[in-house]
Formats: sequence, structure tokens, C-alpha cells
Amino acid sequence: MTVGASGSERLNASTLLDGNLEAGLADEPALLTGSRAVSYRELASLVSAVASYLTELGVEREQRVLMILDDSPAFPAVFLGAMRMGAVPVPVNPMDRVDNYAYYLDDSYARVLFVEGSLLPALEAELAARPGLHVIVVDGEAGPFLSFESVVGDGAGAALASPLDTHREDMAFWLYSSGSTGRPKGVVHAHGDIGVTVDRYARNVLEISADDVCYSTTKLFHAYGLGNSLSFPLSVGACSTLVKGRSTPDRIFETVNRVHPTLFFSVPALYAAMVKVPGGSSVDFSSVRACVSAAEALPAAVLARWREMTGVPILDGIGSTEMLHIYCSNTLADLAPGTSGRPVPGYELRLVNEQGLDVGAGEPGDLMVRGESCAAYYWHQREKTRYCMRGEWFHTGDRYLRDADGHYVYQGRSDDMIKVGGLWVSPADVEGCLVRHPTVSEAAVIGVRIEDVSRIKAFVICTAGPPPNPDGLADELRQWCKGNLRRYEYPHLVEFVEDLPRTPTGKVQRYKLREAEEVRATLAGTAGAS
Repeated sequence: MTVGASGSERLNASTLLDGNLEAGLADEPALLTGSRAVSYRELASLVSAVASYLTELGVEREQRVLMILDDSPAFPAVFLGAMRMGAVPVPVNPMDRVDNYAYYLDDSYARVLFVEGSLLPALEAELAARPGLHVIVVDGEAGPFLSFESVVGDGAGAALASPLDTHREDMAFWLYSSGSTGRPKGVVHAHGDIGVTVDRYARNVLEISADDVCYSTTKLFHAYGLGNSLSFPLSVGACSTLVKGRSTPDRIFETVNRVHPTLFFSVPALYAAMVKVPGGSSVDFSSVRACVSAAEALPAAVLARWREMTGVPILDGIGSTEMLHIYCSNTLADLAPGTSGRPVPGYELRLVNEQGLDVGAGEPGDLMVRGESCAAYYWHQREKTRYCMRGEWFHTGDRYLRDADGHYVYQGRSDDMIKVGGLWVSPADVEGCLVRHPTVSEAAVIGVRIEDVSRIKAFVICTAGPPPNPDGLADELRQWCKGNLRRYEYPHLVEFVEDLPRTPTGKVQRYKLREAEEVRATLAGTAGAS
């Protein structure tokens, strides 16, 4: 069995591991950790051990296995092992809130939990309330629970277990997607979806091969990181670098110098942070043939600073948890800074207005995407499923325009657009202009109401820290935008901040800035009334 986008209807996604053993790569490194390399033979043994344990435990077909795991060999072992015996792995953010972990357990009906040992103290009450839950602890003291080591043994010599005979459209795994409001949504993916992203993006855009060493600062629990560090390298016998803990510029630079990756994956917030680090230009990126960015639009100014520092281009693209990975991207042969590139082969895009009609070139519209990697539905979210998954098309919630050359230019989330004086303003345009100013590292723009008039407010992170004359710099930034954008596309208000609210992948959460402004306005109104 293979994991291609076409072929037999019978498919188990865990078999992307099998071809490497059949190709004689058993002793080649599959994973690089901080302490050692894990060969394809060792990884196969770990996968088999997890599959055997879950089978012996009585886990049945399509029962969920919750994974609160950082990036280590345990993650691919559990993810692939669960799918191999027919269960459904559900990886979630190991840096999430405890109340969300309780929600994931209840929402997914998970019978088994693989969890980082460092999280046990915070989860003590939740685990005590679920005596029927089987808990396996990865790294650290297991306490009253099983350790991962006891489940997999020494991981040596076990033959790769045969996969359960599953259909390519059977439920294979879930990924929880955090939306702008409410609880995260369980995004249900099928066994065939992984192979589509491999065939479409990894082979067409990355041109990945067995010689590649992949390093992603985005973790495996996220759709972007799952492709970068698991499905893409394993599909061709390449090597993946796994680093536990938070991704910070210093740790990223140390890892690059140590493992010499050929493909480097990150997000705009980290690219912007890395170009600010003193001495960043001394980091050796010469092994990297391409960098990739996703999660949000990459400002052209950040790309320019990065290329000046490292000499390596960044291929910016857009993807989503629902589509599993990037479906519109720049390439080495077609790199247009400030855009998300063109559709990845195998995906189709549309831009539609509020009436659902296609818009013309240069006109902004809501982005729709069609492709075979789209999730089946949102778990327990029928209304949201009906709204977003419209027949063959997925409504992304992103707003784009298509330029004269066919490149897609990000305008913002559909609910982030700002109307000033009856005219629409793209927050991404204003943010991109601000970041081009030499003093600005990052910016986030929202709409606010001032005396019942719609205005633009910018939250700005400066390259050199808080400015000594904030009022003077704020006025300079307003004039900068007026000189580089339409006259009405400038921030009426500028607030200098040290950081911005973000998702786990670094995407700026503008809705939290809006909420904070609403609270501030309410408090100010209350104070004035009293």
C-alpha cells in the first residue's frame, strides 16, 4: 500500500513508513533529536509496539487516542501506531490550557491519553476524575500511570506490524483548530488526506528527496508542523529534526548550526524575531536550500531582511488545518514578495463577494479552495461544517485579491476588514507598510470606534525596543503610511507594545486586540458617566 493521492481505495496512512524499509533505508536516520538519531528501523519498532499495546488494551476501530505531546520520537510512534491498528490519534497543543485538555478528552471520547510527564501536576484533578482513562506518560516520572518506555520496551527488533485494512475515506486522525471565538474545533481527516499533501505540495513545491534534512519550528501537533516534520520527510526517506520546548531565536540558531537542515520551516513572527537578534547573520544557513513560511502572511520587508541576513529565500504560502497543509504558495522559480504565490498544483482557488459571485482581478474577495486533502467535517459542529464546507469548496475565512500576474495577495481575515469613511481598508496592507519602516519589527492593525466614527489603530513592536519619543514616532508612522498608501489608509492611533496576542503558531489574534479595546472603551465610558 502507498500513501499517494490516487490508487487503491484501501489505504492506511501509517504505511508512508513502509516504503523506506522496503527501499533499504532501515538503518538511515529518520529522526534527529538533541541526543541521538533514530533510524527508520527503530521508528518502525516503536510504531509496532504502540500498535500492539493499543490492540492488547482493547482499543477498537476509530476510537480516539489523545496526544498531549511535544516533539520527540514518541509523537510519530503514537501517531502512526494508533492509525496502524485502526484507532484515531488526536494530537493537541502541549502548551494549551488545562480546561482545554478537559474539553478535548470529553469532546473526543478518548479512552487513551499519551501525555508529557511535565504536565501531570497540572492535570492531576482532571485525571483523577477519569478513572477509566488509560494514561501513558512520556518523559519524566509516571507516578501511578504507565511510562512510554514500559509500553514500547527497548524498541529493538520488533517487526513492523501489518496495518489494519482501512478505506482511504475512513476517519484517520483529528486536529483541533482554534477559531476566533468559542472552543477549538475537531477537524476530522481521512487516511487519504496525508498522501494528497505529499503529492501536491511536498513533491511539487519542495521537491523533497531522501537527501533532505527538515527542521520545523512549528510543532507536530499543528497541521503545518505535521507535514513539515512527519509526513513529508517520511514519504521519501528524508530526515526530520525534533526539538522539545519552545522555539526561540537562540534555540533555533543553535539547532541550525548543529543539524545543518536543507529545508527550514517557520512562521512570520519568528522570522521577524530572528532578524532582530544581534549576530544572527553569523548563523550558518548555507545548508538550507529553501525556507518556508505559513500561518499568516509574510511581510515583504521581513523577507527582504531575512534574505539579506541569510542569503536564503522564503517561500510564503497559505494553508489551513482543514486543508491539512499549504495549498497556495510561492516557489523558487516563481517568488513574488508580499504575496502568497499561486495555487499549488492540484488545488483550485476562487475569490467571491458577499453574494457568492466571483470577483475580477484586483478586486478583494473571500477565498474559497477546492482540493482532495480537505477535512470531512468538524466534529460536533454541524452548523460550522455546513457554513465552511460548501460542496467541493472550503470557505477559508481569509480575504484575498489576485494581482495582474495571478499571485494571491492577503487582505486579512474576512472579519478583520475595516471600513473607514465608507471605504474598505485591508489591515494587511497597513501592517505591511508599517513593517517597511526601518524602526518597525511587527505591527497589527484593527478598527476602533472613536466618538462613533470608525478609525484605524495600530499596535507596533519596534526593532530597538520602546521608542524614546512615542508621540513623535507615531506621527512619523502616520505620515509614512499616508505617503505609501491611499490617504485614508493610515493609523489614526498608534500604540507601542512589546508583544502581540498570538496562536500557538505565532499568528496574531486581532480579535483579542479588538476585545481589549472594547473593554477599554467600556471602562472609559463608565468612568466618564460617573
